[in-house]
Amino acid sequence: MSRIGKHPIEIPTGVTVLIDNGFISGKGKNSEFKFKIPENVNVDIVDGKIIFKPCDDSKVSRSMWGTCRAIVAKQVKGLTEVFVKKLNLVGVGYKANIQGNNLVLQLGYSHDIIFEIPTDVKIACENPTTIVVSSANNQRVGEIIKNLQKFRPPEPYKGKGVIIDGQFVYRKEGKKK
Repeated sequence: MSRIGKHPIEIPTGVTVLIDNGFISGKGKNSEFKFKIPENVNVDIVDGKIIFKPCDDSKVSRSMWGTCRAIVAKQVKGLTEVFVKKLNLVGVGYKANIQGNNLVLQLGYSHDIIFEIPTDVKIACENPTTIVVSSANNQRVGEIIKNLQKFRPPEPYKGKGVIIDGQFVYRKEGKKK
C-alpha cells in the first residue's frame, strides 16, 4: 500500500485547482499546470485538500496512486514557490556566461557549447563557474540540469566536470608507478 498516496495535498491560499475530464489543472502566482490523471486513480477535492485513491487493488493502480500524488504535490508547490538548483563547473578554464537567450559554456573542448535557454526556465550565472537554474516546475529544473551535465559529466580521477551543488563525486586513486 502506498504511504505517499495516503497523504492529502493542502491547496495553498491564492491557488485554484480544478478537476475536469480526466485532467487536474492548477493556477497560481508563479505558473500554471495541467496533468492527465491515469484511469486507475481517482482524484477528489475536499475541504481545500486534494485526495488520491486507487480505483482497484491491482499493483498498477496502487503504484500510480503514489506516483500521481507525488507529481501533483510538486506541481502545486511550484505554483507558489520556485525550485532552484546550482551547478558548479570544476576544471581549468571551465566557464559559463549568458549571451542573449543562450548559455555559452566553455568546457575544455575546442569549441564553445551553446545551450538555448527555454522560456519556462531561468538560468543565471552568479560567477563564471556557477550556474543557477530555477523554474516553477521541479521536473523541468532536473531535466535541464541533466542536459547541461551531459556536456561534461563528473569524472572520478581529477574530479572535473559539471557537478550539481552537493553532489558527491567518487574519487579513484589512478595508476601507480
